[in-house]
Amino acid sequence: MTLKVQVVSAEREVWSGDASMVVARTVEGEIGVLTGHAPTLAVLGAGEVRVDAEGGSGVTATVDGGFLSVENDTVLVVAERVSVAGAGAGR
Repeated sequence: MTLKVQVVSAEREVWSGDASMVVARTVEGEIGVLTGHAPTLAVLGAGEVRVDAEGGSGVTATVDGGFLSVENDTVLVVAERVSVAGAGAGR
C-alpha cells in the first residue's frame, strides 16, 4: 500500500505522487506518516517536509509553515510558499 501525497503552494500544485512515508516538522514536533495513519490535521512549522516517494526517489519540500492533512492514506501539504528539491521535483 502507498500514500497519495500532494504538496501545494498558494499558486499551484508543486508535487504529487505515491510515497511510502512522509516526515514533517509541526509546531508541536516532528510527525511521520505511514499507510494506515489516523486522520490528522497539523500546523506545520517552517522547515522541511520529506517525502519518500515510490521507486526509491526522495523529494524534500521546504515550507514556511502551513498545514498537513492525513485521511484515508492521502496526505495533503498546503503552504503559502514551497520549494522542492530531489528526484521528481516539479512533477
